[in-house]
Amino acid sequence: MLVTGSDILDVANKHGFAVPAFNISSYSMLRAVVDVCEDKRSPHIIAIHPDELSHIRPAMLTSIIRIAHESPVPTAIHLDHGASYEQVLLAIQSGFTSVMIDKSFAPFEENIAETVRVVNAAHAVGLSVEAELGTIGVSDKYGETGTEEILYTDPDDAARFIDATGADSLAIAIGTRHGLYPAAAKPALRLDLLGEIKSRLGIPLVLHGGSNNSDTEIAGAVHGGINKINISSDIKAAYFNKMREVLQDVHLREPNVIEPPCEAALRECAAQKIDLFVSAGKADLF
Repeated sequence: MLVTGSDILDVANKHGFAVPAFNISSYSMLRAVVDVCEDKRSPHIIAIHPDELSHIRPAMLTSIIRIAHESPVPTAIHLDHGASYEQVLLAIQSGFTSVMIDKSFAPFEENIAETVRVVNAAHAVGLSVEAELGTIGVSDKYGETGTEEILYTDPDDAARFIDATGADSLAIAIGTRHGLYPAAAKPALRLDLLGEIKSRLGIPLVLHGGSNNSDTEIAGAVHGGINKINISSDIKAAYFNKMREVLQDVHLREPNVIEPPCEAALRECAAQKIDLFVSAGKADLF
């Protein structure tokens, strides 16, 4: 069931749950994500940002598209944090069914102008667009985009932005950070701000950088109108921490010995997120 981002997120918006968008950077991680989503009957989004795409290469999209077509649960393939119009066009040509243009660091009017260009191109071929307004903090060097400072999304700006661009979903800044938080950090979400933005827009809203936020906060965000949550750092940490354990045995070298325990750790982490987002079983709505 290969679908567009809007095909999934419009249902999530209507029924009040959040779709997991899992970032993958290898075939092993891809299979683990797809397997757990199929087991839990969860619609989901395979998210790939430009750095991950440079690693797996656009040619791997052929395999991902085939897996999505054959899957019994709705699956979108999403370009995460596209930085330019040209990157988005490459993603469309490569077979992505959903794209993000992230000009959140640009001046407001430039963000609008670049998002309009992407919306016009993507909508012309029936694909959906996620944009971003406000800036999300960065906790470590692996954060896709961001600064130390969080610039919260302004509800008035958000309404103007969506009216001007026609973007299908909006990533908002309500207090999260990309990457894994340092131990001293005390993340807190502005759920009041989320409620105000949701009431003004009504469209699917997206949460980036939710690693280390409490389950109570994330559940509150889902209840408050978040319909897509990006999961990257958590599943990668689970996968590679297990790999470090496995590779303590220096005699191991075969992927079928090394990778299955890592995939199991990723699936356990992903399953917990699916339950938290109230996405389990929601494939039956499609």
